[in-house]
Amino acid sequence: MKIYDLRSDTFTKPTEAMRKAMYEAEVGDDVYGEDPTVNKLQRMAEEITGKEKALLISSGCMGNLIPMMIKGGRGKEILTSSFSHIVNHEIGALASLSGTLPVLVPSDKGIMKAEDVEASIHGYSYDMSETAMIETENTTSGIVYPVEELKKIKKVSERHNLWTHLDGARIFNASVETGISVKEYASSADDITFCLSKGLGAPAFSILASDRDFIEKAKRCKKILGGGMRQVGIMAAAGIYALENNVERLKSDHEHREAISKALEKTSWAKIEISSTNMIFFSSAYPIDRIMNAARKRGILFLSEGNLGRIVLSLNINDEDTDEIVSLIGTIDEGELCE
Repeated sequence: MKIYDLRSDTFTKPTEAMRKAMYEAEVGDDVYGEDPTVNKLQRMAEEITGKEKALLISSGCMGNLIPMMIKGGRGKEILTSSFSHIVNHEIGALASLSGTLPVLVPSDKGIMKAEDVEASIHGYSYDMSETAMIETENTTSGIVYPVEELKKIKKVSERHNLWTHLDGARIFNASVETGISVKEYASSADDITFCLSKGLGAPAFSILASDRDFIEKAKRCKKILGGGMRQVGIMAAAGIYALENNVERLKSDHEHREAISKALEKTSWAKIEISSTNMIFFSSAYPIDRIMNAARKRGILFLSEGNLGRIVLSLNINDEDTDEIVSLIGTIDEGELCE
């Protein structure tokens, strides 16, 4: 039985062409800034984001944590959504490692309005934490953050002299969906991080980009967090390959998501809550674990998040796979889920 892995776009594996690029990579000591392949990747990221400097980092979690170490800290707070990755999926690192307090701003499935962000900023008080940062996430649960709202939030931050961090783990999904460049999205924040190991298909690493002074400080934080790496150009080569070859193909993931979403809508047991870019979240009157078990018997793997089913498309799934998944979904009936 063939397995169709829809658990996450982190389950992608390097293609033969990517492996060849890794094998042939020229390397040096990255801690000393002497790995030519890492340096090439960082220059590419600077061009893509429009930022002065970029830094290769171990993970998206590190990319979110470093800005809070630099601009947040004890007695300071960051304004973010209750849906944000830094709140839900980073083991409390923003508080335990950076000492920054998260303050949750009302949002519509992770999308905050500028007026709500501004209403959450408070003036100085000796007995209150200091608002220091704003964090947005694009995409958030697969939903594209409207660029005009991001720009409004940036103007709010400028009025109040706050730092803005953009968690752009899946920013390329937002870009290919809307046609808006990553550079334009990045202009709405003081720094941006993006992931190479999700839909882009590299085996590891993320990028953090900002102004020169910030990245110099980020290098020290990276070292503090154990992120100093040596001949890592072998892995950076995978990131270069991904940026050169795997961005436009994200459109296929979005098309596959749309087809599977329509198949779920036709069932009597799934209600679509979110269907955007490469992600689907659905609810059901039946326990999600029963649906997961029924799907697993057919070779379809997906995850649950709370009381929702979560499906993520990636380069693991091609057109033929999508057609078969759509067909298999149609074979799951209510009688099976009642057992």
